[in-house]
Amino acid sequence: MTGPRTAGYAPLASYAAIGDGRTLALVAEDGSIDWLALPDLDSPSVFGALLDPDAGQFSLAPVAAHTATRRYLPGTNLLETTFATASGTARVVDALTVPGSGLAPARELVRRIEGVDGEVPMRWRVRPRFGYGLAGTRIARRLGVPVATAGSDALAVLSFDAGQPEIGAGEITGDLVARPGSAGLVVLSAADGEPLVLPARAEVEARLSATADLWRDWAARLTYRGRYTDTVTRSALALRLLVYAPSGALAAAGTTSLPEQIGGERNWDYRYSWIRDSALALSAFLRLGCAPEARAYFWWLMQASQLTHPKLRVLYRLDGGARAVERTLPLSGYRDSRPVRAGNDAAGQTQLDTYGELMRTAWLYANGCGHIDVDVGRRLAGIADLVCELWHQPDHGIWEVRGERRHFTQSKMMCAITLDLAVALAGRGVIPDRRMRWWRDEADAVREFVETRCFDPRRGTYLRSAGSTDLDAAVLLALLHGYGDARSPRWAGTVDAIRADLASAAYVRRYSGDDGLEGTEGAFVACTFWLVEALALTGRRSEAARLFDQALALGNDVGLYAEEVDPGTGEQLGNLPQALSHLALISAATTIDAHPEPVVSPTVGRAAPGRSR
Repeated sequence: MTGPRTAGYAPLASYAAIGDGRTLALVAEDGSIDWLALPDLDSPSVFGALLDPDAGQFSLAPVAAHTATRRYLPGTNLLETTFATASGTARVVDALTVPGSGLAPARELVRRIEGVDGEVPMRWRVRPRFGYGLAGTRIARRLGVPVATAGSDALAVLSFDAGQPEIGAGEITGDLVARPGSAGLVVLSAADGEPLVLPARAEVEARLSATADLWRDWAARLTYRGRYTDTVTRSALALRLLVYAPSGALAAAGTTSLPEQIGGERNWDYRYSWIRDSALALSAFLRLGCAPEARAYFWWLMQASQLTHPKLRVLYRLDGGARAVERTLPLSGYRDSRPVRAGNDAAGQTQLDTYGELMRTAWLYANGCGHIDVDVGRRLAGIADLVCELWHQPDHGIWEVRGERRHFTQSKMMCAITLDLAVALAGRGVIPDRRMRWWRDEADAVREFVETRCFDPRRGTYLRSAGSTDLDAAVLLALLHGYGDARSPRWAGTVDAIRADLASAAYVRRYSGDDGLEGTEGAFVACTFWLVEALALTGRRSEAARLFDQALALGNDVGLYAEEVDPGTGEQLGNLPQALSHLALISAATTIDAHPEPVVSPTVGRAAPGRSR
């Protein structure tokens, strides 16, 4: 067990995620579903107890004292929890089902309760609260079935051999006894501005079985077979929960406002798709053999970025929209961590690294997936032109500081990568080559800036920003994307400095120095895996493998990783499941396996000024 609830809140490590490619629910180890947004992953919640005890919840557990163990059914995102009591054992399988070819609910959550041995009295309680718990919710019967409504939203609660549903004050409840051979279902059928479907049991069972088969078939197609196959497969399945099927976009996380510090203000809405994640996402999809996901994501990215061309937004909505207005919700917040936010004002920041991420994504797509249209090629050339004009400016950086703009080192490195890759793509005829000389000259100027103003020769390390003395683990991401020579003394010194100043065992902080916000934060999981990969690329594979093994303990019992971990307590922090954490894990694992010797990325054609190759 991950530990008891604190003031009604479960530890973040106690949550497992289930999903159907459109939305996602979080199931606590004690059997309570504390988060479900409807109809989509970025919609308001109907179960929001994750952020406020009064914002809705769906509990299901034995009445008596019990212990719980759980796992995902092999190769799937169906969660199986086994409850053991003094009188017997029961098993619950949770899933969001995928619609088939016939009439089906718009969204369907299924909880299957099976008796294993003895007798286990169980109770379930559905407390729906639409609109983050802020919309008025009414419950009444339709054709004998309890249905909760708020405006155009509707949620039916159906019970099949799982007790007679009873309507109470703002809730629907039921009681049952699980015995050997018994199998009951509690099914939630949801609709939003469309007819509400009340399915038959046989239809639900068929969709549940088909959903398990779909997950198994998808996992079986993954091509990675290496030292970390089981771990990488689980992370791939976690990532797949964050892919929004209607568009192909990858959400950064499944939740909003889970704190980076308990009781602090660092609480953000991550239910958007960040350009920051794009190159790692496409690389992961290609390394795993997920060509359809890679193609869908790339073309979603091209469509979304076209709306703001040539400038890039930091993030886009899952439907490709560019607006993400941030507002504060009147909720108590996870363990009194406020404000609770919907929307993200970082969308309007200037982050120069995003241009390098997008160009790297295009390079990976051209090499691994197929043809890039002429129109897209012209747009990519226009982005390179824009970077030639913008790279001199300070920005907010990859970590989205809400203070003064700076000349962040990682941002400049990614600008150099943008221009180098534009030259490489033009050389292959993928994009127009009329500005190649300009791109080449500006790339040299960017590297000159980085090597002279963002490097400390005394300490032998790249710094967080020009003229600072702080360090930033994000520079490792530029190494992973191909900036400079991985075998150079400069990168070796940077890796050593980050390990000495930002790392303690498997806990790696993002940066040192001020970021314009109150409070502190935990160790950043993705940074740990970037450090693992950097060690492998700089020729220290055995050290990389040892650190990777330690880093695996940062996840929970079912292999899910949040954004951060408290180094003092090991407690997970931040939104979850976090795409960047799983992307970094996959990249590190495949790099350790594929590159036992030092590797130089072929995507950056020239060394930095004053450095040997």
